[in-house]
Amino acid sequence: MHRNFGLFITVLLFSSCEPSVPKGMAPDPYFDLKGYIEKEVNRLQQINPTVDKTVTVNNQSERKELKIANWTDELAVFSDADINKSAWQGLFEVTKNDSLETYRSNDDKVFVKLLQVERKNKEVTGITILLRTKNYLYQSTDTLSYYPDSSYEIRKQQHIKLLNPKQYRISGKL
Repeated sequence: MHRNFGLFITVLLFSSCEPSVPKGMAPDPYFDLKGYIEKEVNRLQQINPTVDKTVTVNNQSERKELKIANWTDELAVFSDADINKSAWQGLFEVTKNDSLETYRSNDDKVFVKLLQVERKNKEVTGITILLRTKNYLYQSTDTLSYYPDSSYEIRKQQHIKLLNPKQYRISGKL
């Protein structure tokens, strides 16, 4: 009985171990947008800045100064644009230099068409993302911009068949 219990515990311990990434192999071949935004969320939660936020829908705007209660939700659209999905491996054309990384895809199954990461002295100074979704009933184009310690903006143009086009813009200045 005791031997079976010990064997059970051993099997349980080994089955709960997660496989690790082999040494020398990078877990993400492209810029880790999701990881970067997670770090920014943590930083912004700690400093808790007042944000001058403007929401515009079809040229009607509302502006408020406020504290963002949940930065994870506020910046979720940026995290959702992560290009390190296993199904997307090899579908991006990559160009890099000291100040700019560009990831571009023309593949129909990839909704992230462009990710640009601006750097100064190896620090990220800006991120621009272009998202495009198109099917028989719906077409949407989003442009996302994020500048640490400065601002973020989400612009969306959408057209649903048989309805009028809509334009949204959410901007926050820190």
